Amino acid sequence: MADLLAPGLDVLFVGINPGLWSAATGWHFARPGNRFWPALHRGGFTPRQLHPSEQDELPRHGLGITNMVARASARADELTAEELVTGAQILTGKVERYRPRWVAVVGVTAYRIGFARPKARFGPQPELLAGARLWVLPNPSGLNAHFTAETLGAAFGELRVAARQG
Repeated sequence: MADLLAPGLDVLFVGINPGLWSAATGWHFARPGNRFWPALHRGGFTPRQLHPSEQDELPRHGLGITNMVARASARADELTAEELVTGAQILTGKVERYRPRWVAVVGVTAYRIGFARPKARFGPQPELLAGARLWVLPNPSGLNAHFTAETLGAAFGELRVAARQG
């Protein structure tokens, strides 16, 4: 699945890995029930809610998407720790190359494993990634019942405020 990358993005969103639906369509966060696109809009990143098929509009808003692991799976918990660690290394190279101001990983467990930060929490992280500020967001998958559309939108909104401030 192709990355949505451009030099100097405001925020690069990092999914854990493509789901089977996304792999089939070629669109990030494509499965009906995934709450990424509504959260992106509710958080103030886009003027309207985009459909996954409109993902190519994101760079015009200073946004991009990549995945930590390229391999598609039905569930993110099918990934191995080794895949997440390798994916974090590959992500670091992408950030070095494209230099986004912020990197937002959507999934705290994947972030904890991939970057060896077992106590990481949601929100801004104290360390940088290849010069970019880091933020961890909740996983917007419909399987993540701990967060509602409203609380996801609020979490994305906190990142949006921080990204506007620098």
